[in-house]
Amino acid sequence: MSDHDSPIQINSGGGTLAQQIVSSEQGHWSVPDGAILASGVRRTASFTVDVVIVTTILMVVTGGRIIDAWNLTLWSSADFHYALAQAFVVLVAHWLYWRLTGIAYSRSLGQRMLGLAIVVEDGSGMTSQMWDMRALRKLLYLIPVLNLYFGAYDLARISQRHTHQSNVDLFVGSIVVHADSLPPASRQHIR
Repeated sequence: MSDHDSPIQINSGGGTLAQQIVSSEQGHWSVPDGAILASGVRRTASFTVDVVIVTTILMVVTGGRIIDAWNLTLWSSADFHYALAQAFVVLVAHWLYWRLTGIAYSRSLGQRMLGLAIVVEDGSGMTSQMWDMRALRKLLYLIPVLNLYFGAYDLARISQRHTHQSNVDLFVGSIVVHADSLPPASRQHIR
């Protein structure tokens, strides 16, 4: 028996056997027990709700002038600085929205509406610095043309990875899950 591998393997470590197999074969950690990972469709829907919420607020606050951020004629004129200022307002408003709702609720309002939550890979709550990085990286999805590329690429990656992580999630070290599927100890910080 010493000249070949034994068919019996001793399983040492945490989690179920299935979690350990996936972890060892794909080089990823296992998700919290019982957690249901969010699909790309739900994540896209929650992102859309978030953009509608922030853009609607900006339309009311600026009296409709925020639309100049997407005015190509204004961008190519001598008065392009108005479009640049409005684009800056759009980006800052979304960054603040994602950061502040993340800190307050552990998710954005769109994610809350769809029952999703963002947690660290081990199921614990995210730190303020993690929310800063996550909100900053999500701004790429707001830049016209680039948003199509990054959105399609990340949707493909979400469906390919067993952890359903986008590149933003991998960079930050987070996962997006159905909030009610988390163990009670991991749900304490979610509002």
